Amino acid sequence: MTSDKLQLSTKKSRQRSNSPKLTDVFTTICKTDLHVVCVKEFKFHPVRKWRFDYAIPDHKIALEVEGGVWTGGRHTSSVGFMKDMEKYNTATLMGWRVFRTTPDELYRLKTLNLLKTAISGVFDPEKA
Repeated sequence: MTSDKLQLSTKKSRQRSNSPKLTDVFTTICKTDLHVVCVKEFKFHPVRKWRFDYAIPDHKIALEVEGGVWTGGRHTSSVGFMKDMEKYNTATLMGWRVFRTTPDELYRLKTLNLLKTAISGVFDPEKA
C-alpha cells in the first residue's frame, strides 16, 4: 500500500470516529411518542450473535422488521424461516415478547399502537 493510500484510509477512519452518530428515526419516534428507550440492533442472547431489529429492553419487547416478504428474501426462504423460528422461540423462552412487522408498516400508527399496547400490558381482544 502506498503512503498516499495509507494516509487516505487513516483519514477516513478518523473522520468516521469523529463524525456525529446518526440517530435512527424509529428509535427517536419511540422516545418522543411512546416515552421509552428503543435500541436498534439489540443483542439479546448471551452466547449467540442474535440481535433484534429493535428492542425496548425495559419491557422486554422486540420488534423484528421482516424484509423480502414479497420478493422472496431471507425471511421467506426455508432456511431463513427455520433460523428465525429458532431465534424467536429462544427469545420467547427468555421472556421477550417478539412482534413482527414489514418495512412498509414500521412507521405507521398501527405499529406504534401495537407497541403502546404491549408496553401498557392492557389488551382487550373485543376492542381489537
